[in-house]
Amino acid sequence: MVTHGFGEGGALFGGEVAGSVGRQAGIGILAAVTTKALIFDFDGLLMDTETTLLDSWRWEWQRHGLDLDPVGFFANHGGDANESRYAALAEAVGSAYDRASSHALRMGYRAALNAALEPAPGVVSWLERAAELGLRLAVASSSDVSHVGTMLDRAGLRPRFEVLATGDEVTAHKPDPAVYLLALNRLGLPAREAVAFEDTAHGVAAAQAAGLPCVAVPNTHADHGRFTNADLLLPSAADLSLDAVLGALARE
Repeated sequence: MVTHGFGEGGALFGGEVAGSVGRQAGIGILAAVTTKALIFDFDGLLMDTETTLLDSWRWEWQRHGLDLDPVGFFANHGGDANESRYAALAEAVGSAYDRASSHALRMGYRAALNAALEPAPGVVSWLERAAELGLRLAVASSSDVSHVGTMLDRAGLRPRFEVLATGDEVTAHKPDPAVYLLALNRLGLPAREAVAFEDTAHGVAAAQAAGLPCVAVPNTHADHGRFTNADLLLPSAADLSLDAVLGALARE
Protein backbone atom coordinates (compact mmCIF):
# COMPACT_ATOMS: atom_id res chain seq x y z
CA MET A 1 0.00 0.00 0.00
CA VAL A 2 1.14 3.51 -0.80
CA THR A 3 0.24 6.11 1.83
CA HIS A 4 0.17 9.83 1.13
CA GLY A 5 -0.33 12.57 3.66
CA PHE A 6 -0.18 10.41 6.79
CA GLY A 7 2.79 10.34 9.15
CA GLU A 8 3.31 8.99 12.63
CA GLY A 9 0.60 10.20 14.95
CA GLY A 10 -1.34 11.58 12.00
CA ALA A 11 1.33 14.14 11.05
CA LEU A 12 1.54 15.03 7.37
CA PHE A 13 4.48 14.12 5.20
CA GLY A 14 6.02 17.12 3.50
CA GLY A 15 8.96 17.09 1.09
CA GLU A 16 8.73 13.41 0.20
CA VAL A 17 5.22 13.79 -1.18
CA ALA A 18 5.88 17.17 -2.76
CA GLY A 19 9.02 15.87 -4.48
CA SER A 20 7.24 12.87 -5.96
CA VAL A 21 4.07 14.54 -7.21
CA GLY A 22 5.63 15.81 -10.43
CA ARG A 23 7.01 12.38 -11.32
CA GLN A 24 3.73 10.72 -10.45
CA ALA A 25 1.75 13.20 -12.55
CA GLY A 26 3.75 12.20 -15.63
CA ILE A 27 3.27 8.54 -14.87
CA GLY A 28 -0.41 9.25 -14.17
CA ILE A 29 -1.01 10.53 -17.71
CA LEU A 30 0.52 7.32 -19.07
CA ALA A 31 -1.52 5.26 -16.61
CA ALA A 32 -4.70 6.88 -17.93
CA VAL A 33 -4.00 5.19 -21.26
CA THR A 34 -4.60 1.77 -19.69
CA THR A 35 -7.11 2.96 -17.07
CA LYS A 36 -10.40 3.56 -18.85
CA ALA A 37 -12.81 4.17 -15.98
CA LEU A 38 -13.02 5.34 -12.39
CA ILE A 39 -15.66 3.85 -10.10
CA PHE A 40 -16.61 5.82 -6.99
CA ASP A 41 -18.48 4.90 -3.86
CA PHE A 42 -21.00 7.59 -2.94
CA ASP A 43 -21.81 8.03 0.77
CA GLY A 44 -18.89 9.50 2.69
CA LEU A 45 -16.70 9.77 -0.40
CA LEU A 46 -18.30 12.01 -3.00
CA MET A 47 -20.38 13.76 -0.31
CA ASP A 48 -20.26 13.58 3.49
CA THR A 49 -23.66 11.97 3.94
CA GLU A 50 -22.24 9.76 6.70
CA THR A 51 -22.08 12.79 9.01
CA THR A 52 -25.63 13.84 8.18
CA LEU A 53 -26.77 10.29 8.95
CA LEU A 54 -25.10 10.32 12.36
CA ASP A 55 -26.31 13.85 13.10
CA SER A 56 -29.90 12.91 12.24
CA TRP A 57 -29.79 10.04 14.71
CA ARG A 58 -28.22 12.21 17.40
CA TRP A 59 -31.03 14.73 16.85
CA GLU A 60 -33.70 12.04 17.08
CA TRP A 61 -32.29 10.67 20.34
CA GLN A 62 -32.06 14.21 21.76
CA ARG A 63 -35.68 14.83 20.75
CA HIS A 64 -36.53 12.08 23.26
CA GLY A 65 -34.27 13.58 25.93
CA LEU A 66 -31.56 10.97 25.33
CA ASP A 67 -27.97 10.90 24.11
CA LEU A 68 -26.86 8.57 21.34
CA ASP A 69 -23.72 6.54 22.00
CA PRO A 70 -21.84 6.75 18.68
CA VAL A 71 -19.65 3.72 19.45
CA GLY A 72 -20.51 1.05 16.92
CA PHE A 73 -22.95 3.32 15.09
CA PHE A 74 -21.46 2.69 11.66
CA ALA A 75 -21.84 -0.88 10.41
CA ASN A 76 -18.95 -2.84 8.92
CA HIS A 77 -21.02 -3.59 5.83
CA GLY A 78 -22.99 -1.69 3.22
CA GLY A 79 -26.76 -1.46 3.03
CA ASP A 80 -29.41 -0.10 5.39
CA ALA A 81 -28.55 -0.63 9.07
CA ASN A 82 -31.33 1.59 10.40
CA GLU A 83 -33.70 -1.11 11.65
CA SER A 84 -31.34 -2.03 14.48
CA ARG A 85 -30.94 1.68 15.26
CA TYR A 86 -34.70 2.15 15.53
CA ALA A 87 -34.90 -0.94 17.73
CA ALA A 88 -32.25 0.48 20.08
CA LEU A 89 -34.07 3.81 20.32
CA ALA A 90 -37.42 2.07 20.91
CA GLU A 91 -35.89 0.09 23.77
CA ALA A 92 -34.45 3.26 25.30
CA VAL A 93 -37.68 5.27 25.00
CA GLY A 94 -40.11 2.56 26.02
CA SER A 95 -43.77 2.04 25.16
CA ALA A 96 -44.34 5.69 24.22
CA TYR A 97 -42.05 5.35 21.19
CA ASP A 98 -43.76 5.96 17.83
CA ARG A 99 -41.64 4.33 15.13
CA ALA A 100 -43.45 5.87 12.17
CA SER A 101 -43.30 9.40 13.55
CA SER A 102 -39.68 8.95 14.59
CA HIS A 103 -38.72 7.84 11.10
CA ALA A 104 -40.58 10.67 9.36
CA LEU A 105 -39.12 13.37 11.59
CA ARG A 106 -35.57 12.01 11.38
CA MET A 107 -35.71 11.69 7.60
CA GLY A 108 -37.02 15.25 7.31
CA TYR A 109 -34.21 16.54 9.48
CA ARG A 110 -31.60 14.60 7.50
CA ALA A 111 -33.03 15.82 4.20
CA ALA A 112 -32.49 19.41 5.38
CA LEU A 113 -28.90 18.59 6.31
CA ASN A 114 -28.28 16.84 3.00
CA ALA A 115 -29.67 19.80 1.06
CA ALA A 116 -26.81 21.94 2.35
CA LEU A 117 -24.06 19.47 1.41
CA GLU A 118 -21.41 20.21 -1.21
CA PRO A 119 -19.15 17.65 -2.91
CA ALA A 120 -16.25 16.58 -0.71
CA PRO A 121 -13.04 18.64 -1.04
CA GLY A 122 -11.06 17.71 -4.15
CA VAL A 123 -13.78 15.56 -5.70
CA VAL A 124 -14.86 18.02 -8.39
CA SER A 125 -11.23 18.56 -9.43
CA TRP A 126 -10.78 14.81 -9.81
CA LEU A 127 -13.96 14.52 -11.89
CA GLU A 128 -12.99 17.44 -14.12
CA ARG A 129 -9.52 15.99 -14.71
CA ALA A 130 -11.03 12.58 -15.45
CA ALA A 131 -13.11 14.18 -18.19
CA GLU A 132 -10.01 15.86 -19.64
CA LEU A 133 -8.26 12.48 -19.70
CA GLY A 134 -11.24 10.81 -21.35
CA LEU A 135 -11.91 8.52 -18.40
CA ARG A 136 -15.41 7.12 -17.97
CA LEU A 137 -17.06 7.55 -14.57
CA ALA A 138 -19.33 5.30 -12.52
CA VAL A 139 -20.79 5.11 -9.04
CA ALA A 140 -21.00 1.82 -7.12
CA SER A 141 -22.97 2.39 -3.92
CA SER A 142 -24.75 0.19 -1.40
CA SER A 143 -27.43 2.89 -1.05
CA ASP A 144 -30.61 2.96 -3.14
CA VAL A 145 -30.65 4.81 -6.45
CA SER A 146 -33.33 7.18 -5.10
CA HIS A 147 -30.83 8.49 -2.53
CA VAL A 148 -27.74 8.46 -4.74
CA GLY A 149 -29.45 9.94 -7.79
CA THR A 150 -31.16 12.69 -5.81
CA MET A 151 -27.95 13.75 -4.10
CA LEU A 152 -25.92 13.71 -7.33
CA ASP A 153 -28.62 15.75 -9.10
CA ARG A 154 -28.72 18.30 -6.30
CA ALA A 155 -24.94 18.70 -6.36
CA GLY A 156 -24.88 18.99 -10.15
CA LEU A 157 -22.73 15.87 -10.45
CA ARG A 158 -25.15 13.43 -12.06
CA PRO A 159 -24.30 14.27 -15.71
CA ARG A 160 -20.66 13.42 -15.06
CA PHE A 161 -21.43 9.75 -14.37
CA GLU A 162 -22.13 7.38 -17.22
CA VAL A 163 -23.12 4.51 -14.91
CA LEU A 164 -24.88 4.19 -11.56
CA ALA A 165 -24.91 0.81 -9.80
CA THR A 166 -26.76 0.81 -6.48
CA GLY A 167 -27.67 -1.40 -3.57
CA ASP A 168 -31.30 -1.89 -4.56
CA GLU A 169 -30.08 -3.64 -7.73
CA VAL A 170 -27.99 -6.37 -6.06
CA THR A 171 -28.74 -9.10 -3.53
CA ALA A 172 -25.62 -8.63 -1.39
CA HIS A 173 -23.91 -5.51 -0.07
CA LYS A 174 -20.28 -4.52 0.46
CA PRO A 175 -17.90 -6.20 1.34
CA ASP A 176 -19.56 -8.43 -1.26
CA PRO A 177 -18.34 -7.27 -4.71
CA ALA A 178 -21.77 -7.49 -6.39
CA VAL A 179 -22.32 -3.77 -6.90
CA TYR A 180 -18.81 -3.31 -8.33
CA LEU A 181 -19.31 -6.24 -10.68
CA LEU A 182 -22.58 -4.63 -11.80
CA ALA A 183 -20.80 -1.34 -12.48
CA LEU A 184 -18.08 -3.10 -14.48
CA ASN A 185 -20.72 -5.01 -16.46
CA ARG A 186 -22.51 -1.78 -17.35
CA LEU A 187 -19.24 -0.16 -18.35
CA GLY A 188 -18.36 -3.23 -20.40
CA LEU A 189 -14.86 -3.25 -18.96
CA PRO A 190 -12.65 -5.79 -17.18
CA ALA A 191 -11.52 -4.86 -13.67
CA ARG A 192 -7.93 -4.32 -14.84
CA GLU A 193 -9.08 -1.27 -16.84
CA ALA A 194 -10.73 0.55 -13.94
CA VAL A 195 -9.87 1.99 -10.53
CA ALA A 196 -12.17 2.13 -7.49
CA PHE A 197 -12.37 4.87 -4.84
CA GLU A 198 -13.73 4.12 -1.37
CA ASP A 199 -14.13 5.65 2.09
CA THR A 200 -14.67 2.48 4.18
CA ALA A 201 -12.66 -0.66 4.80
CA HIS A 202 -15.55 -2.91 3.73
CA GLY A 203 -15.83 -0.86 0.55
CA VAL A 204 -12.15 -1.42 -0.19
CA ALA A 205 -12.68 -5.16 0.36
CA ALA A 206 -15.62 -5.16 -2.06
CA ALA A 207 -13.68 -3.34 -4.77
CA GLN A 208 -10.66 -5.60 -4.46
CA ALA A 209 -12.87 -8.71 -4.43
CA ALA A 210 -14.13 -7.52 -7.82
CA GLY A 211 -10.50 -7.37 -9.00
CA LEU A 212 -10.17 -3.58 -8.85
CA PRO A 213 -7.25 -1.59 -7.47
CA CYS A 214 -8.67 0.70 -4.81
CA VAL A 215 -7.83 4.18 -3.56
CA ALA A 216 -9.05 4.76 -0.01
CA VAL A 217 -10.08 8.21 1.23
CA PRO A 218 -11.43 7.37 4.72
CA ASN A 219 -14.49 9.29 5.82
CA THR A 220 -14.29 11.33 9.01
CA HIS A 221 -15.77 8.50 11.10
CA ALA A 222 -13.58 5.67 9.77
CA ASP A 223 -10.61 4.11 11.55
CA HIS A 224 -7.62 4.75 9.28
CA GLY A 225 -5.89 1.71 10.75
CA ARG A 226 -8.36 -0.57 8.98
CA PHE A 227 -7.23 0.48 5.50
CA THR A 228 -3.98 -1.45 5.31
CA ASN A 229 -5.18 -3.39 2.25
CA ALA A 230 -5.91 -0.31 0.16
CA ASP A 231 -3.63 0.20 -2.84
CA LEU A 232 -3.35 3.91 -2.01
CA LEU A 233 -4.44 5.73 1.15
CA LEU A 234 -5.18 9.47 1.16
CA PRO A 235 -6.48 11.76 3.90
CA SER A 236 -8.52 13.75 1.36
CA ALA A 237 -9.22 13.92 -2.36
CA ALA A 238 -7.79 17.44 -2.16
CA ASP A 239 -4.38 16.14 -1.09
CA LEU A 240 -3.29 14.69 -4.44
CA SER A 241 -4.15 15.42 -8.06
CA LEU A 242 -5.80 12.70 -10.10
CA ASP A 243 -2.67 12.45 -12.26
CA ALA A 244 -0.58 11.85 -9.15
CA VAL A 245 -3.07 9.28 -7.86
CA LEU A 246 -2.91 7.32 -11.11
CA GLY A 247 0.84 7.70 -11.12
CA ALA A 248 1.13 6.28 -7.60
CA LEU A 249 -1.00 3.29 -8.60
CA ALA A 250 1.11 2.72 -11.72
CA ARG A 251 4.24 2.57 -9.58
CA GLU A 252 2.75 -0.18 -7.37
